[in-house]
Amino acid sequence: MKMKGLRVGLTYDLAKDYELGSNDPKDKYLEFDNRRIIGGVAGAIKNMGHAVVDIGNFGQLLEKQKTVKNSVDIVFNLAEGLEGRNRESQVPIMLEYLGVPYVGSDALTMGLTLDKVVAKKMFTVAGVPTPRYITTLQSLGEEDCAALGGWPLIVKTRWEGSSKGITAKSKVKNLAQLNDQIKHIVTTYRQPALVEEFVSGREFTVGIIGSGDQAYALPAVEIRIRGEDVGDRIYVGRYVYTNDAEYICPVPEEDLGKEIEDLAMTAYRAVDCQDFGRVDVRMDAAGHRYVLEVNPLPALSRQDVFGVIAETLGLSYQQMVQKVLAAGIERLRL
Repeated sequence: MKMKGLRVGLTYDLAKDYELGSNDPKDKYLEFDNRRIIGGVAGAIKNMGHAVVDIGNFGQLLEKQKTVKNSVDIVFNLAEGLEGRNRESQVPIMLEYLGVPYVGSDALTMGLTLDKVVAKKMFTVAGVPTPRYITTLQSLGEEDCAALGGWPLIVKTRWEGSSKGITAKSKVKNLAQLNDQIKHIVTTYRQPALVEEFVSGREFTVGIIGSGDQAYALPAVEIRIRGEDVGDRIYVGRYVYTNDAEYICPVPEEDLGKEIEDLAMTAYRAVDCQDFGRVDVRMDAAGHRYVLEVNPLPALSRQDVFGVIAETLGLSYQQMVQKVLAAGIERLRL
């Protein structure tokens, strides 16, 4: 089916549009896009025969709401939002209020996936294995650590993405390190710390396109660092733009790749993702797999996972973006 003639709005956040406050962490806007990425998405939309209407961030959407309501048929939402655990829900809920259909997950899914603890509860209900955890605003004791399986542990922000708050100090090996890192997260990011058991082993990520029963997993990608399994290391977003990270797609063991993809699909559906998303999985030495998180707003840069998968499938970057837009259009029956 050839789809032409839609007016497609683009919502997004650009890092250059914001200035850090004196008390803000340096990585506060790490998730935000740059003009080159947004230009690439816009170019893919135009090549499908659609017109692109530039909207911008949530504040700009508020200012343009009457115009947007009358000037677009659908919005391709890439906006991360600015503050709090509901920030990714801001643009979707505003579009729902305006009655404007959009590509991407709805406000409820955006909120529950950004809050890693709520997402874990959803995984548990769906039978999806995820690392044991405690969420806290204060110091923990040895008995708490024992309940997580002992050392090492990893300390994260409760509601952030793009590895925000994750550094070499996030992996802790004793009580002093743990409580120092909890204090750092609580005071710097102004939210509870998430303390998880650390899963050492191989790391995978799975891109998914579509919604509900129509969703399908793209080939799983194994992440390696400097040619080796991730192992005891922490994979963070900055590796995407270095030569240290290597992306193996498809996974060398065909059966394992399929099992990882099936697990990712279960997690994706457990939180009702729509149109596109990414699921991160770790596997320990015994072969046990754990879903770390589901990201309903994955990066669509050429260097990131969707770009790697496109190359494996013999697709251009633009064709991959077009698949995401087409999934949204089909779901919305436009």
